[in-house]
Amino acid sequence: MQRENWGSRVGFILAAVGSAIGLGNIWRFPYMAYDNGGGAFLIPYFFALVTAGIPILIMEFSMGHKMKGGAPLTMAKLNRKWEWLGWWQILISFIITVYYVVVISWAINYVGFSMTLAWGNETISFFTGDYLGLTGGPFEFGGFQLTILITTISAWIINFIVIYSGVRSGIERANKIFIPVLIVILLIILLRGITLPGAAEGLNMLFQPDFSKIADGKVWVAAYGQIFFSLSIAFAIMITYSSYLPKKSDIVNNAFITGFINCGFSVLAGIAIFSILGFIMHQSGGELPAKLSGVFLAFATIPEAINELPAFQKTIGVLFFISLTFAGLSSFISINEAAIAGITEKLYKPRKKVAAWYTLIAMIISLIFTTGSGLYILDIVDHFINSFGVAMSGLVEVILIGWFFKTKILKDHFQPISDFKVGIWWDIAIKVITPAALGITAIMNFANEFSKPYGGYDKTALILFGWSIVVGIIFLGIYISTRKWKNVHIFDYYDNDDNGEEV
Repeated sequence: MQRENWGSRVGFILAAVGSAIGLGNIWRFPYMAYDNGGGAFLIPYFFALVTAGIPILIMEFSMGHKMKGGAPLTMAKLNRKWEWLGWWQILISFIITVYYVVVISWAINYVGFSMTLAWGNETISFFTGDYLGLTGGPFEFGGFQLTILITTISAWIINFIVIYSGVRSGIERANKIFIPVLIVILLIILLRGITLPGAAEGLNMLFQPDFSKIADGKVWVAAYGQIFFSLSIAFAIMITYSSYLPKKSDIVNNAFITGFINCGFSVLAGIAIFSILGFIMHQSGGELPAKLSGVFLAFATIPEAINELPAFQKTIGVLFFISLTFAGLSSFISINEAAIAGITEKLYKPRKKVAAWYTLIAMIISLIFTTGSGLYILDIVDHFINSFGVAMSGLVEVILIGWFFKTKILKDHFQPISDFKVGIWWDIAIKVITPAALGITAIMNFANEFSKPYGGYDKTALILFGWSIVVGIIFLGIYISTRKWKNVHIFDYYDNDDNGEEV
C-alpha cells in the first residue's frame, strides 16, 4: 500500500504551521503575556519553546516519520500495549473538532457582519443575545440558531472537500493559500493598529517587563502551558503529518522552523491586539476594556474597537475576521486529518469513504453547539479537554517515550537525515524537563478544579459535559485498541523508496 507524501518541504512546513497557528495565537497569547509579566514573560516563553516545544516536535516528527502511521499505529509499532494512547489522542482531537468548528462559523458570520457593522454599539449584548441567542444555562438548549447552523455545516463541507482531495492536492494546497494570506492580513492589521492614537500605551502594557514575575512559578507553568497547547502536540496531529514525509526529511530543521514561526506569529498577533486595545483605552479616557482574551475579545472587544476607527472600519473588520476564519480552518483540517488517518488505518477502508462518514457523524454531533446553550457547553468541554485531556495525554506520552522506550532509536533515525545534530539537551528535555512541567501543570489543574466548580456551573453540567467526557474517552480508547487491525500487513513499513525528494 502506497502512503501519500507531501509535495514539497514548503507544503509540509505550511501545513504544520497552519495546524499550530490557531485561534489561541490571536486571542490567548497576548493576554497570557500581559498577565504574566509583559515583556518579561517572553523569557520563560522562549525557554519553554526550546526545552519543551521543539524537543517534543522533534520527537513526534521522528515517531511519525519512522513508523509511517497515524497516532494509534505509530504507538502500536513502538509498543503494542501503547496503542490505546494513540486512540486517546484521536478521541481528544475528535472532541475538540466538534466544538472548534462552531467558533470558525462565528468568525465566518462576523465577516458578513463587518460589512454593515451589524453589531452596533452594544457589542457584547449583540454577540450573546442577538447572535448566539444565549439561554440561561447549559441545559436550556433554546433551539438551533439558524445562522450559526448554516455556517457550521459550511465549515464541515470545506473541511470535507480539502481532506477528500488528499494530502498533497487538498491539505497542502489549502495551507499554501491560508497561511500566506493569514500572515499578510495580520501585518495589515498590525500596521493599522500601531498607527492608531493610544497604540503606544497598549504596547507598553504588553511589553513593559515586570521581572519580579520571573520568580513566580505560576508564570513558568503558564509559559509551558502556552507553548504546549499552541504547537498542536500530544493530540495526534504532528505524528500524522510527519508520517507523510518522504524518507529524506530534515526532522530537526522542520521542528525549529515550525516552532519559531508559530511563536513569531503569536508575538505579532500580540502587537496587533494590544495596539488596538491601547486605542480603545485612548478613546475611553484610559478605561481598560472589560474583555481582554478569549471569544469575547474577538467577538465583542474588537468590534467595539472597529466602531471607533476613524476610517476603513469595514475593511479592517472583514480582514480581522477572515484572519480568524483562516487560522481556525487550517487547525480544524489538521485535527480532522489526524482522526481520519487513524480510523482509515485501523479499518483498512478507503480514505474517501472514511472521510465521508466521519464528517457526517462529527457534523451531527457538533450541532449541539449551535443551540442557545452552545457557548456554555463549549466553555465546559473546552476547559476539561484541555486541562485533563491534552495535558494528561502529553504527560503520559513523554513518560512512555522518555522512560520506557529507547530514545536512542528515534535519535538514530532523525540525526542522520537532519542538517543540525541535537545533543544531550534533547534527552534531558524529553525525560526530565517536559514531564516535570506537565506534571506540575496537572497537579495545579486538579487542585484548582476541586477548590471550586469551574465557571460557577452546577455539578451536573460539569460531570456530564466535563468529567464524563475526559474519563470516557480514555476507556473508549482502551476498548478500540483491543479490536483487531483489519489489515494483517499494517505493521509492515510503507514503501516510500520511490520518493526520494528531500523534504
